[in-house]
Amino acid sequence: MTQIPSPAEELRLLDAELWQLDARRAVLLTRRAWLVHALRPPLRVPAAGPTASARRSESTAPGVQNTLLLLGGVLLTVAAVAFTLVGWGHLGIAGRSSVLGAVTLAALGAPVVLLRRGLRSTAEALAGLGLALTVLDAYALYAVAFPGADGLGYAAIASAALSAVWAAYGLAVGAALSGAAGPRTAEAGTSPATAPTAGPASAEGGSGPMEAGTGPQVTAPARPALRLPLPAAVVAAQFPLFLWAVAAAAGAHAVTAALLVTAAFDAVLALRVPTRSVRAVAAVGAYGLGTWGTFGAAWLSWTATGPSAAARAAALLLLAASIALTAAWGAPRPGVATGIAAAGGLITVLAFGGVLRTSLPGEWTVPAHLACGIALSAVVRTGLPAPLRRGITLASGCAQALAVAWALPVVVISLLGPVGRAGSVWSGVPASARDAVAGGLPWPSDLVTAPLVLALVAAVLVAGVRAAEWRPHALTGALTLTWATVLVLPPTLELPYAAGLSAYGLTTVALLGYARWAPSPLTAVVLALVTSVSLAFLSLASEAATLTVLGALAVLFAAAALRTGPGPVTAPASLGYATALACATGASLGLEPRHTALLVLVVPVVAAFVAARVDPVATRVSIEVTGAVAALLAIALTVTDPALLATVLALCGVIAAGTAVREDRRGVGYAAAALFVLAAWVRLAAWGVGSPEAYTLPVTVPALFVGAFRRRRDAAVSSWTAYAPGLSVTLVPSPLAAWGDAQWPRPLLLGAAALAVTLLGARHRLRAPLLLGGTVLVLDVLHELAPYIVQVVGALPRWTPPALAGLLLLAVGATYERRIRDARRVREVLGRMR
Repeated sequence: MTQIPSPAEELRLLDAELWQLDARRAVLLTRRAWLVHALRPPLRVPAAGPTASARRSESTAPGVQNTLLLLGGVLLTVAAVAFTLVGWGHLGIAGRSSVLGAVTLAALGAPVVLLRRGLRSTAEALAGLGLALTVLDAYALYAVAFPGADGLGYAAIASAALSAVWAAYGLAVGAALSGAAGPRTAEAGTSPATAPTAGPASAEGGSGPMEAGTGPQVTAPARPALRLPLPAAVVAAQFPLFLWAVAAAAGAHAVTAALLVTAAFDAVLALRVPTRSVRAVAAVGAYGLGTWGTFGAAWLSWTATGPSAAARAAALLLLAASIALTAAWGAPRPGVATGIAAAGGLITVLAFGGVLRTSLPGEWTVPAHLACGIALSAVVRTGLPAPLRRGITLASGCAQALAVAWALPVVVISLLGPVGRAGSVWSGVPASARDAVAGGLPWPSDLVTAPLVLALVAAVLVAGVRAAEWRPHALTGALTLTWATVLVLPPTLELPYAAGLSAYGLTTVALLGYARWAPSPLTAVVLALVTSVSLAFLSLASEAATLTVLGALAVLFAAAALRTGPGPVTAPASLGYATALACATGASLGLEPRHTALLVLVVPVVAAFVAARVDPVATRVSIEVTGAVAALLAIALTVTDPALLATVLALCGVIAAGTAVREDRRGVGYAAAALFVLAAWVRLAAWGVGSPEAYTLPVTVPALFVGAFRRRRDAAVSSWTAYAPGLSVTLVPSPLAAWGDAQWPRPLLLGAAALAVTLLGARHRLRAPLLLGGTVLVLDVLHELAPYIVQVVGALPRWTPPALAGLLLLAVGATYERRIRDARRVREVLGRMR
C-alpha cells in the first residue's frame, strides 16, 4: 500500500521543490539576460537625426560603474589616510582603535554579502578599501604600540603579516562563498560543474549581467571569489626578506640572497598557482627581483678581490642560475623556456668564471669564461628537454661570441695596421712583426691570449656542430677564426719581421689551396685576398721584400685564376699586384713616374691578350676592367709630360684597337678612335700648334668617311646623322677663329671649303651639308664685307636707314603672298632632301 506522508513531511517536500524551482529559475533568467545582451546588435550612428537619444554612447554601463567604484574606493582610502595621519589626535586610544578596527572589519566583511547578491564590482571596490585600511592599521599599531621600534624591521614584519592576512582573507572569502553555494546547489539538484555561467564578463570577475540581479549564484571553484586579495598578498610578499636584510645591515651578499630567495618564491607561485592574476604578479616579481639580484651578484663577483669573496658571489650566481633553469623546466611555452634557460646558462658561466678570474692573471679572464662556456655545451648531450638544451646551447654560443668580440681589436690592428706603412715606404726592416703591424702605436697588452680564444672557438665549431643544416656555416666560421688566429699570432708573439711575412704568405697560399677543393671557395678566396693586401702593405718596409712579395703574389693569384670558380677575383688580383710590381720596379730602378708609366702599360697589354683567351664572361670582364684601370694609372703618371702623354695615349689606343678586333668587343673601337684623337691633340699642343683646324680636321675626315660608309650600307640614314657630327667639328670652331683673324688666308680657305660643302650638299640633295656649308659661307662673306658695309653706312645720311627699312617693308608687304609661296617651295625642296 502507498504510504501517505504526514502533513508536516509533505510541507517540507513542497518547500524543497519550490526552492529548487526558484534556484533554477534564477540561474536561467541570468543566463537569458546575458544572451540577450550578447546578441543585441550594436547601435549605428544615424547620418542625421533631430534627437541626441539615437547617438551611440561613448562608454558602456559596466565601464562607468567600474570607474565610479574605483574613484569611490580611492576617495575613501584618501579619507582614511587623512583620518589616520591628521585627525588621529582627536580621539583616545580606545576610540581610535575602535573606529579604525570597525571600519576595517566592515570593509572586509561587506564583500561576502555583496558577492552573495551578485554585486561583484562593488565587492571588489570594498575589498580594495579594506586591504588599504589594513595597511593603515599596521601603521597605527606602529605609531601607538611600537613608536621606538626600527622602521625597516617593523616594515618587514608588517609586510609579511599583511601578505599572510590578505592571502588568508582571499581564500576565506572563496571558501565561505563555496560553502554557502554548495548546499543550495545540492538542494537544487545542479552541480557547479554543470551549472550555466553568467558569460565571459562574469567569468573574468568584472561586472556583467549578474551585477544587477540578486539571489543565489553559482561560483566556479577554479576562480577566486575576489580578484584583489591574492595578487595583493603576492605584492606584499616581495618586501619582507629584502627589508629584513637591509634592517639587519647584513651586507650586500645577504641583500642579494634575499632578493634571489624572493624571486624563487615568485617563480614557484608563477608556475604552480592556477589563478591567472597571481601568476602574472608573481612572474613580474620573479623577473624583476631575479634580474636585480643577478646583477647584484654579478657585480659582487666582478669586484671580488679574493677566492673567498668570489666563491660567495658564485654561490649567489648559482642560486640565480638554478632558479632560472628550474623555471625554464616548468615554463609552459618552449620559447620562454629557451630564453630563461639561456639566461641561466650565462649566469652559470659568470659564476664559475668569476672564481677562476681571482685565481688567474688578468689576461686569462676571458679565456677562463670561455672555457666555462665551452664546458656548458657538454650539458646539451644530457637528457634535458629540448627547450632547455636549445637555451643552454644559445648561452654557450653567446659566451663564445662575446669572447670573439673581445679579441676583435687585435684582429683589426693586425689587418689594418700594415696600411700605415704606405707613409714610410722602404724605411727599413722593423725589429719585430709587432712593430711592423702596429707602426709605433701601443699594443694592447691585455689581449695576449686573443689567439688562444680564437683557436678555441674555431675548434668548438669544428667538433661541436654536427647538424647537417648548420655544418657548412660552422666550417665557414671555423675557417674565418683560424685565419684570424694565424693573422694575430706573429704580432702577439713578437716574432721576427721575416717570420711575420712568411706567416702571412703561407696563410695566403693555404687559403688559395683550400679554395681549390672547398665546396664553396668564395670565403677562402676573399680571406686570401684580404691577407695578401695586408702582406703587400707589410712588405713596404723593405725594398727587397716589396719586390719579392709583389712578384710572388702576382704569380700566385695568376695560378689560382686558372680555376674557373675564383677566376673573377684572383685574375684581377694578379693583374693588380703586377701593376704594383711595375711601379715598385720603376722606383727601384730610379725611374721617374712618367717613365714608369711605360712599364705599367705592360699590364693592359697582358690583360688584353689574356682576356681574348678566357671563356668565362665574369673573369673576362674583370680582367678587362683591371687592364683599363692600369691604363688609366699609366696615363695619370705621364700628365706632367705632354710628349710622353701623347705616346702613352697612342699606345693605349693601339691596345684598344687590338681589343676591338674581337667580335664581342667592337664597341671598344670608339674608345680607340678617341684615344688616337687625344694623342694627336696632345702632340699638337706639345708642338705649340694653335690653329684649331689642326685639331679638328683629324676628327672631321675619319668621321665623314664613317658617315659615308654608313649611308652606303643603310640609305635610310639621314645626312644629319651621317655627316653633321664630322662637319660640325670643323665648321663650328673655324668661323669663330676666322672672325678674330685679321689676315686673309683663313677666311678665304674657310669660304672655299664652305662653298664646296654647300655645292656638294646641293648636288647630292643632302640637307646637312647644304645648310651647314651655306650658313658658314654667309657668315664668312659677312665677315669679309663688314668693313665696307660699315663705310657705306657711315657715308649715307641719317635718314637713309629708316627710308630703306620703309621701302623694304613696303616691298615685302606688296609681294607677301608670293614670298609665302617661295618660302613654302624652299621648305618643300629642303624636305625632299636627306
